[in-house]
Amino acid sequence: MNRRQLGLGAAVSAFASTIGLAARAQTRDPGAVAFYDSFNDQLARLPATIQPDVRAFYELNGWRPVWTAERLRTLQTAASRAERHGLAPGDYFDFEALAAAPDAAEMRTTAAALGYGRVLAEGRVRPETVEELWEMQKNRVDLPVGLNDALAGNRLVDWFEGLAPTDIGYSNLSAGYIRYRRLIRDGGWPVFRQGATIEPGMSDTRIPALIQRLVAEGDLSAADGARLTAQGIVYGPELQAAVRGFQARHGLVADGRLGTGSQRSLSASAEDRARQIALNLERRRWLKREVAPERIEVNTAAAIMVYWKDGRPVHSNRVVCGAPSTQTPSLEKPFASVVANPPWYVPASIARAEILPRGPAYLASQNMYIQNGTVIQRAGPTAALGYVKFELRDSYAIFLHDTPSKAAFNLAMRQRSHGCVRVQNAVEFARLLLSPDPALLAQFDNAQDTRETRRISTGREISVRLLYWTAFVDGQGRVAFREDVYSRDARLAEALGIAISLPRPVNDGARVATDVGP
Repeated sequence: MNRRQLGLGAAVSAFASTIGLAARAQTRDPGAVAFYDSFNDQLARLPATIQPDVRAFYELNGWRPVWTAERLRTLQTAASRAERHGLAPGDYFDFEALAAAPDAAEMRTTAAALGYGRVLAEGRVRPETVEELWEMQKNRVDLPVGLNDALAGNRLVDWFEGLAPTDIGYSNLSAGYIRYRRLIRDGGWPVFRQGATIEPGMSDTRIPALIQRLVAEGDLSAADGARLTAQGIVYGPELQAAVRGFQARHGLVADGRLGTGSQRSLSASAEDRARQIALNLERRRWLKREVAPERIEVNTAAAIMVYWKDGRPVHSNRVVCGAPSTQTPSLEKPFASVVANPPWYVPASIARAEILPRGPAYLASQNMYIQNGTVIQRAGPTAALGYVKFELRDSYAIFLHDTPSKAAFNLAMRQRSHGCVRVQNAVEFARLLLSPDPALLAQFDNAQDTRETRRISTGREISVRLLYWTAFVDGQGRVAFREDVYSRDARLAEALGIAISLPRPVNDGARVATDVGP
């Protein structure tokens, strides 16, 4: 145990002794008169945001002090687990300061416990303050009742741990955060200097630093790393294979070439990646814990879609989502129908900026016409919505759809739409969703054969969640990263007071023709 821990333990003991005496004195008074008389004065000294919860808590327990020596030790145990959530215990509990002010310690301890619980249950910041449009189901917890019950049932640590998400995505990312913090304590990894592209077969003085970086994050075993280091500075086939794994984990083109994008990702420090994980743990804490067993989740940072059935991921596709200037928002909406061969009712903003200025000849070439002031594109093989549209309810004209522009699915950076989500192999995905009912599937297939526009109910509501996760755990159990293409990590870090410096994304689709689809 280090000096800091010894000092903290002594502070907690002194603090517990003071509060314990007060608690014993108050329990001799059935009405807890003395505590109640000083309550409002002490409450007024707390931050206004926590005062309602503190008052509700003491109303529940009869206006009596609660923090005995044993409970304080348990609270310290709960606080010691903050790091696994990407949090610093000192931001919520300062036992030394509390011990130095025993008159206010009881209520300030309660405020600290409730404040920490709120962060675990709902996050530190309100998502609407850091995203332009965030409309998802938030997690909500009655903290005063929960804390009171936890103390009464002697299960304080379990209560705190149950406030944070317990799903495998959060748990694995939490474990990843601890692993990166351990890396940092062990010295992290050497700085990788950005420079000329390293092609397969070349020699480069940066190879030793590259090997150490790949070993540190698990893209290369320690034994293989030592052996390759001994072989010199040649960028050989075995090292290229490890680099391709690194590239895939970072959403880069996995070609083994160390160009601008790969070098920028390699230049990120262990501290920055750990902080990026902490930001994504915060985003997950915002969300309601119960999720539909059947749902579609789109990670707009990774441009990947996953379909969940019976609580398991059963299908995934690449997607194209909103460009940085026309971002796909964070939404949670249901859909209950697919439209085969849909026409496109062009939003007025796109029509004014990108279509109408090109004149009647362009409209005719795109199979478009104007009706009641709205530009409409007829269904067909070159229609912007392709052969199927997945309609979302009340979604600000955001929906999932097919596209004739297939080349973009092969890009690493697939944020290039006007905000809607274009789904790779969308017709096959629609058939998967309709497959539980052969009659509905037959309707869809018939519409595809005849190229008739037809709306087909799925027979059930399916939840669609549009998320922004720049750090998550991949199928191999490794933390995967994506660059902050929407700058939402930067805004969240600023709101949390976290200093972070992440690589800028590289647009590998600059030479791919753009289109006017949604």
